[in-house]
Amino acid sequence: MSGSGGSISRCIRAVVGLGNPGRKYAGTRHNVGFEVLDLLAKRHGVSFKRSWRLGSFLCTMPICDQELLLVKPQGYMNRSGDAAAGLKRRRGVAPEEMLIVVDDVDLPLGRIRLRPRGGAGGHNGLRSIFAGLGSEEFSRLRIGVGGRSREDGLVGHVLGRFDPAEQDIMREVIPRAADAVLLAVEEGVAAAMNQVNTRGANGAGNGSQKR
Repeated sequence: MSGSGGSISRCIRAVVGLGNPGRKYAGTRHNVGFEVLDLLAKRHGVSFKRSWRLGSFLCTMPICDQELLLVKPQGYMNRSGDAAAGLKRRRGVAPEEMLIVVDDVDLPLGRIRLRPRGGAGGHNGLRSIFAGLGSEEFSRLRIGVGGRSREDGLVGHVLGRFDPAEQDIMREVIPRAADAVLLAVEEGVAAAMNQVNTRGANGAGNGSQKR
């Protein structure tokens, strides 16, 4: 790994995509983290296998002279921290060596933001990871899934599926998010931030967003 990244010289050893297991939740807004990891695995010709010890589907892919772990926790969103804690305890992956890929209702649909640390906001998956790791010092790639409507409520929104127009946007965003993951691994989080955070769904600037 190049080790570029300014003051953030962390080496990403594991990418954890958040979502809910099972066909019932496939394609929902909450599962975009799974979709990004599925695409990365497909691109690199690797397959996920169940790890009962970590409560996750795992695979490894070679990149930057290392084996990068791709992790999809299978304990539902609000138990994501169990898998992260297992990575730390059983695989020796420190929090600062993890990149979490997660949906975000506070980002406009299709925007992506890379950050080296931060709060959980109202996201149950991130809250669980904070609890499991006892640390906020992990990077996260947030993917905007659009704000909820008054009728849906938060749970209905994140467990709902994208409408056709939104699907068109996400078909472009998921590959771009996968590219952002690779950029963070190859060039370091800070260097990747300078590129990832300047583009919106249609190439426009992301601007500043809360959360």
